Amino acid sequence: MSSTARSIFITSPEGETGKSTIALGVLDLLTRRVQRVGVFRPVTRTGHVGTATGDETTGETTGEAPERDYVVELLLAHDGVDLSYEQCVGVTYDDLHADPEAALSQIMTKYHEVSQQCDFVVIVGTDYTDVAGPTELAYNARIAANLGAPVLLVVSGNRRTPAGIHHVCEVAINELEANHAQVVGVVANRCLPTDLEAIRTEFGEQPAIPVWTIPEDPFLMAPTVNQLMRAVGGRQVMGDPELLGREVLDVLVGAMNFEHLLDKLADGAVVITPGDRTEVLLGLLTAQTAKSFPSLAAIILNGGFYPPASVAALIEDLAPSVPIIQTDLGTFRTASAAASARGRVSKESQRKVDIALALFEQNVDGAALLARLDVNRPEVVTPLMFEYELLARARADRKNIVLPEGTDDRILRAASTLLQRQVADLTILGDEESIRARAVELGLDISEAKVIDPRSGELHERFAQEYTVMRAHKGMTVDRAREIVSSVSYFGTMMVQLGLADGMVSGAAHTTAHTIRPAFEIIKTVPGVSVVSSVFMMCLEDRVLVYGDCAVNPDPTAEQLADIAISSAATAAQFGVEPRIAMLSYSTGESGSGADVDKVRAATALVRERRPDLFVEGPIQYDAAVDASVAASKMPDSAVAGRATVFIFPDLNTGNNTYKAVQRSAGAVAVGPILQGLRMPVNDLSRGALVQDIVNTVAITAIQAQALSAEKARATEGAHTA
Repeated sequence: MSSTARSIFITSPEGETGKSTIALGVLDLLTRRVQRVGVFRPVTRTGHVGTATGDETTGETTGEAPERDYVVELLLAHDGVDLSYEQCVGVTYDDLHADPEAALSQIMTKYHEVSQQCDFVVIVGTDYTDVAGPTELAYNARIAANLGAPVLLVVSGNRRTPAGIHHVCEVAINELEANHAQVVGVVANRCLPTDLEAIRTEFGEQPAIPVWTIPEDPFLMAPTVNQLMRAVGGRQVMGDPELLGREVLDVLVGAMNFEHLLDKLADGAVVITPGDRTEVLLGLLTAQTAKSFPSLAAIILNGGFYPPASVAALIEDLAPSVPIIQTDLGTFRTASAAASARGRVSKESQRKVDIALALFEQNVDGAALLARLDVNRPEVVTPLMFEYELLARARADRKNIVLPEGTDDRILRAASTLLQRQVADLTILGDEESIRARAVELGLDISEAKVIDPRSGELHERFAQEYTVMRAHKGMTVDRAREIVSSVSYFGTMMVQLGLADGMVSGAAHTTAHTIRPAFEIIKTVPGVSVVSSVFMMCLEDRVLVYGDCAVNPDPTAEQLADIAISSAATAAQFGVEPRIAMLSYSTGESGSGADVDKVRAATALVRERRPDLFVEGPIQYDAAVDASVAASKMPDSAVAGRATVFIFPDLNTGNNTYKAVQRSAGAVAVGPILQGLRMPVNDLSRGALVQDIVNTVAITAIQAQALSAEKARATEGAHTA
């Protein structure tokens, strides 16, 4: 481990700058370049009574000691950090008040314990919630100087003119430098979107210290239903508890007649109404069943009242999903408490995390910041680095990917992330009203996605006619084709075939056969390839390997095995892995015999014959393929042995078990299966796929589509040249 980890200290001259979201963006950026990234919070509120009202406030006061520092929790939730909470915090404000010098010494000791285990550490300064005063920035500067950490200054543009922002920055930079801290950049956060250019102009074309501007996004400040419930001292009495994490975009007091209230409803609103106004409650619940009415985030019944038993029984039969919350507070106190609640970016809100990361990516020059911090491109490739590279490549040339399983919440969550991070354009299949209503209910934004119902519309009839022609040799009729293309997998595949989408990702709610059978029938294989196969990108701690075939072909022939090897080499190269192919068997070289070994030997010969430009070795055992010392004794003159990157298994039983063993035992991240050999990209998901798996697979599919577009462009250019 490194004993001299580099670091960055993120601080502000005031509260409410949103520096925790900037810290998240910096952390996310660093994990793309650095193998081991740490987090450190020199001063925390841990152990203090009440809730602060500054930069990272929750907007609540409970009178009890708050739980663990949520900024640390937010950053630790990032996949790139592998530290415990206790390791990442320094001292409390009580410690600081009692003896500032002793506190600083303790901070330095705790920091160096973290730095011993990391290559880079993100340090987040104080919140202006307890020490507040002119000396706080100076104390942050002292910490930064003593830790040898360059400073990224975050200032708020909220309610400030461009000149006002410039002035605050000048004063803060002078204070930091006077206390021996080195400022490497400034982020003006929460600015008016219309002021961004004026702010940059105010600082000049080439300021001595880079200045980046990030616009305000009100959604980041929106509290969740759960936060509102705690703020009003309420308890959930009905509804789906999973929807307590939804953001609240408006608060309405429903003391008026229902017909007047109805006109004021909006998506994401919370309605506060006295618990004895049963006509308002029943009216709101009825409105929630109508697709054309806004989707409420929650209903709060105040005054300690609850509908009588007969009405309560009726409500229970309606089985509302919208959370219904009861509080003993009166209307005024309930409304005041709800209005004062503030939101925060936390690990519980993926949409807020996505928005925060997208704002940082789109407005901060990551390459310039890394250069200021002297962070070079790494020699190793970690799983996170590989995943980020996927997203970056997909984002560079956005493709339209169709997601047939629009009724699955995981698909909707992944779609929200993909659209927010601008990874791909999406088409989702299913009933549009139902899908969009469910997304709103989950607090997701899929407004940029196109939603198509495969059971109706002009495309349904067009696809039926096209499919009839395609399968005429099988006796297909139009009536039967209409039924077939109503299946989401067939409909999505037809979109890809006819150029209405660049690729398809399915399988979260369907079998592999359901996903790829339409592709076999409609898209078919690449000319010269006899079999569709799959690979997993196995992301180990410091490199990426390619395993094939682990998902499709049970017992491939020698010819099919050769096809799989050639296709896998092409896939590896497509994703930045230099292909060195190991044709695996239970023996190495000429040492073994038998039908299974002979199959691998024959397949290896076919690969060499068809693609003499590829490095391939086989039959070879796994240890000889990956271990240089074993390779030196078994195959000393091989260009592959000990250095293999592409591993071709002799059958599905071996491949599937091996990839799962490596995944579980070595802690590898398995990205896939990636289908290969089809003329157009279609990829299958595991039915247990996580949201991040879906995001990665869409990015992979988009990259495959980019490669196909580039290949077509080269072919067209060659034809014109000829």
